[in-house]
Amino acid sequence: MRLATWNCNGALRRKLEYADALGADVLVIQECEEPTQSTAAYRDWAGDHAWVGYGKNKGIGIFPRRGQTIERLDWPARAFELFLPVRIGCGLDIVGAWTQNASPSNTAYIGQFWHYMQAHRNKLGPQTIIAGDLNSNAIWDKPRRAWNHSTCVDELGAAGFRSLYHLATGENQGAEAQPTFYLHRSDLKPYHIDYVFAHDAMLGGATPVVQVGHRADWIRVSDHMPLVVDLYLNTPYGYAGAVRP
Repeated sequence: MRLATWNCNGALRRKLEYADALGADVLVIQECEEPTQSTAAYRDWAGDHAWVGYGKNKGIGIFPRRGQTIERLDWPARAFELFLPVRIGCGLDIVGAWTQNASPSNTAYIGQFWHYMQAHRNKLGPQTIIAGDLNSNAIWDKPRRAWNHSTCVDELGAAGFRSLYHLATGENQGAEAQPTFYLHRSDLKPYHIDYVFAHDAMLGGATPVVQVGHRADWIRVSDHMPLVVDLYLNTPYGYAGAVRP
């Protein structure tokens, strides 16, 4: 199965060819508009999907391949934003994430993620994938904070979840060679802030293939690079290949 997460930096309706170029079976896209309130072409492209966001212009969308159903899961967000838990028809659960600023500041971004995971940790299982823009990296850890980036990674690890980029590359958190984000689109401000986590039981001992989009190919349309993972899953959803239309 190929899954891609990408913060499209808005106006996905004008960037569909870029999304299609990823060849993904499931797309998790941040900062996209609500398809049902957009153009006919975008609505047709989106097909059966899930979306949550602010107004109609900025949110998270999850778009599975044609023929695969998608169902929103009842995991209350409370004050934590933005998270989109869904179940793909085969039984695979995907939690889309696009963490947001918050007040007080110690609950912003990775704090939002930590609180959301605490609220729903009993729902995270071998069938779960977490994917999205966490706006976080270990380089920004604040040691006295209970929920810094490394704490979240460690807690996920204790529950059996691995960052697939780090599993594939062998790189340490905070020492990523491939950025997923260029602040202000500047090649002088590269950061790795987008992630996909999956459970050990789902991987079945196989190493995923992970690609990060090249800056030259993507910077014109977004300040984020897509993160694409190819998984040979130890689940009923364990097919490989790119079959989105």
